[in-house]
Amino acid sequence: MDKNAATVLAELREDHKNMALMINLLERESNLIYDGKEPDYELLHDIMHYMTVYPDAVHHPKEDRLYAELKAFRPDLSTGFERITMDHRHIAELSIKLRDEIASINAGNPVRRNAVVADALRYVNTLRGHMQWEELDLFRRIDEMIRSGHDVFDAANFVREVDPVFGPEVEDNFGRLVATIRKESAAG
Repeated sequence: MDKNAATVLAELREDHKNMALMINLLERESNLIYDGKEPDYELLHDIMHYMTVYPDAVHHPKEDRLYAELKAFRPDLSTGFERITMDHRHIAELSIKLRDEIASINAGNPVRRNAVVADALRYVNTLRGHMQWEELDLFRRIDEMIRSGHDVFDAANFVREVDPVFGPEVEDNFGRLVATIRKESAAG
């Protein structure tokens, strides 16, 4: 099955906007912990559950696939991106660690608050920097690849999962998260 590269790139850019919303919420709740206040740990869990089931499992593999296409079709544009797959693995490791720490807190297990704050801020800063790098460099190079005539590729290996929060239907276990996002948007 062929897929239009420009369509995939537009989806990735939209994902980045949605991921930015998530990491902003994560940062806000983490700052409450830092300030000695009580965050919404269930919200934190929902955020990190989402980050592991969509960005880590669907979004990043799409980016890896586009990078592979760029490397094959326009190797001159692919230099400097050898680390992208490794970065995605590192981000996934950080998100799993943070998700598990939050799950442990929600299960009533003792977890050091300052460790959660440090891990959350490490994750936020790493992902935010990574997305900025992709927006400013990788996506521009993919735009150039598309302009040079390579705009369709085989998408048979794509994970075909729909975004469970921002897609056409919200999965049941993300209802609370979506309600928080809508409330934030209405207030904002």
